[in-house]
Amino acid sequence: MAVWPLLTVNSLSLGGLLFLLSAGFSLIFGLMRIPNLMHGSFFMLGAYLGASLTQRGYNFWFAALVSAGAMVVIGGLIERLLLRRLAGQELAQVLLTLGLSFVVADLCLMIWTGDPIQPATPPGLAGGVRAMGMFFPIYRLAIIAIAIVVAIALWILIDWSRLGAMIRAGVDDAPMARVMGIKVSRLFTIIFCLGAGLAAFAGVMGAPFLSVYPGLDADMLPLALIVVILGGAGSLVGALIGSFIIGFLYNFGQAMFPDLAYVILFLPMVLVLILRPQGLLGRVAT
Repeated sequence: MAVWPLLTVNSLSLGGLLFLLSAGFSLIFGLMRIPNLMHGSFFMLGAYLGASLTQRGYNFWFAALVSAGAMVVIGGLIERLLLRRLAGQELAQVLLTLGLSFVVADLCLMIWTGDPIQPATPPGLAGGVRAMGMFFPIYRLAIIAIAIVVAIALWILIDWSRLGAMIRAGVDDAPMARVMGIKVSRLFTIIFCLGAGLAAFAGVMGAPFLSVYPGLDADMLPLALIVVILGGAGSLVGALIGSFIIGFLYNFGQAMFPDLAYVILFLPMVLVLILRPQGLLGRVAT
């Protein structure tokens, strides 16, 4: 079919966006052993902040960095002041993050109202290129490139730095890491801040083609959860592979089998949970 190349580019761009959202989420889940149910809220809040800044005339990339920085600060405060007090109480932490997601949703509705916001594409990335007789948006190609750059940067951080070695140790065996003198609690804060910042950056990047609207957090969070379940908690490569799998299933499923789109999307997750609960590249929890 002639539409397949366009669906492929759209799937890759969605996969890149999901990786920006899910990479930090996967590490948070792998290190803290809880699903952060307000991760989608960081995505939505970052998108709203970025859209507001661009509407006021600020540069798109400046808005993306400011939004990411704001979520780093907010994420650090939430982890230090709230989640830290509930250490070891997984259910309480899950309920706390779920409650905070509702608070953020209501605050966004109060501040930005319920009208969708459609930020403009950055001027340098507007338009498209023609290939194979089809028109491919430059911005979506740029998202793929940015996701690859971020993946390489995270790979260098996790696999080739001292901080990364401590993070891997904390993900693999947090009690043993503490015995070795690694301050796992500090890693919690660093990873939580990193995940929040990446989610906000992904929100700003996704806003020009997803738009920003109430409920965006609830739309993106399940996709991030599926990515983590498929790839394995704490696995950066797993998050990358899972993101692109979901990107392809989401786009091709809706285009080719619209009545079965959600079945196609969630069936691999069910199979992984049954056959390999730790995910494709995750490790069995000890």
